[in-house]
Amino acid sequence: MTESTRTTAPPAAHPGSDRAPVTGARQALLRETNLALVVSAVLGSPSPRSRADVAGLTGMTRSTVSRLVDELVAGGLLVELAQVAASRPGRPATPLAASRRVAALGLQVNAGSLAATVVALDGTRVAEAVDEGDFVDSEPGPVLARLGRLARATIDGLPSGTRLVGCGLALPGIVSIGPGVLLRAPNLGWSDVRPCDHLSPEVLGGLDLRLGNEADLAALTVAQEAPGRPGPLADFIYLSGEIGIGGAAVVDGRVMTGRHGWAGEIGHVCVDPDGPACPCGSTGCLERYAGRHALLEAAGMPHDADPTELAERIRAGDVDATAALDRAAWALATALAGVVNVLDLPVIVLGGHLGRLVDVLRPRLEPQLSRRVLSSRWLPPTIEVAGDDPAPGATGAALAELAQVVDHPARWL
Repeated sequence: MTESTRTTAPPAAHPGSDRAPVTGARQALLRETNLALVVSAVLGSPSPRSRADVAGLTGMTRSTVSRLVDELVAGGLLVELAQVAASRPGRPATPLAASRRVAALGLQVNAGSLAATVVALDGTRVAEAVDEGDFVDSEPGPVLARLGRLARATIDGLPSGTRLVGCGLALPGIVSIGPGVLLRAPNLGWSDVRPCDHLSPEVLGGLDLRLGNEADLAALTVAQEAPGRPGPLADFIYLSGEIGIGGAAVVDGRVMTGRHGWAGEIGHVCVDPDGPACPCGSTGCLERYAGRHALLEAAGMPHDADPTELAERIRAGDVDATAALDRAAWALATALAGVVNVLDLPVIVLGGHLGRLVDVLRPRLEPQLSRRVLSSRWLPPTIEVAGDDPAPGATGAALAELAQVVDHPARWL
């Protein structure tokens, strides 16, 4: 059986009380801060660190670090690995690592699939399930009920002793995170939907549901190698290639969400006001040229064709396929150059079908970006590819939940 934990902070001392509760509150805050420093030091390293390593890194005394580590190990957030022989006289060091028993559930709805992914605190993918279907212009209730069954089956299949600490849902549209409302998802045909009305804690194993934009969450899979451990890229533009095109701007490893959390809708940047109509109500949006369905249609291929087949046709000199990709590259360069010029983020990471087409897309896209980006003379834009994750939004949703443990470990002890 899996279990989830929700811990609330103790009430603050009343302003009229004596000094003792205030001192206690300060001590509690210091403990919480130090616990977070220890967790960050352990999880942030690609190789295990010992108590002595953590003490040297944080500036805390070894006795303080040892006490905090003991608390984190007892609470199930950290584990001790087999001791390593010391390189100099003294006791052998005991390496520390994140626990694989602490994990989070990430869910995803896209126009072509549903997904559930469980990621452990050490970055291990504990479980993953993808349910493909056609959810364009669908009814939210039946789709979310289907997702709930997928989530329940995933939870029930987890190894005994797994402790789920949160559940996130990645959605392809504008999300109001506080109230938990999907305001609009044009390709799904959904507006003003509250997923928690369909995905209750009873369905999710006692977990509350937290929403996020699919591309914002997918970008975390590039920004982080594992919970608390930064990836090789800290500043980039992420493109989520699906039926639509999602986007996220990442600066110093953090997604720029904007004032209301709605930033990054690159797929609905207009590249041609006289272009084709978009389900969002505008015309000439980027995804009408570079979205998977639009690209395959222009190449004369069915919607369910594999992008690698499109790449093969282009290499073989197919006229329609080549023209479709040329048009998509022009649209991408037009939209992305504006973003790079405004935000100074010259690294572009392609996910989904765009990443699978990178070998034929990069030679067309990078030269156009270099012509359109003002700073390219000094730093030409470059194209990178996201990892091969069938549901990066779900993985990112799990990572976002685990970030709460990394930042506030005391709440989970």
